[in-house]
Amino acid sequence: MIEVDAASVLRRHVDAFNARDLDALMAGFTDDASWITGISVVRGRGELTELFAAAMAGLLPTLTIQNLLAEDDRAACQMTETLTVAGQERTFFIAGFYWLRGGRIASAKIYREGSAEIG
Repeated sequence: MIEVDAASVLRRHVDAFNARDLDALMAGFTDDASWITGISVVRGRGELTELFAAAMAGLLPTLTIQNLLAEDDRAACQMTETLTVAGQERTFFIAGFYWLRGGRIASAKIYREGSAEIG
């Protein structure tokens, strides 16, 4: 059995996200992964690919890890997210809670300061 370091999985996820490397980002998810932000629920590789491709193209987000706690197949991460909304750069505090399976993200719940919805 291969030991999986949940903290390393999250760091690779953030690095791929910040590099706008959609292929590397998607390789970090299970095929049936779910991603929950606010009232939005995205399931499966196809929906996740659409979500992240659109965010990378339109919002130009960058994540910075502030705190990361990980054990076994779970991780919690406090980050700042800087993105562009209506031409203006904005920074939000976010918290993410991740469940891993086989060294990849199987489920995540993301909470953004104020609201997970970008409006």
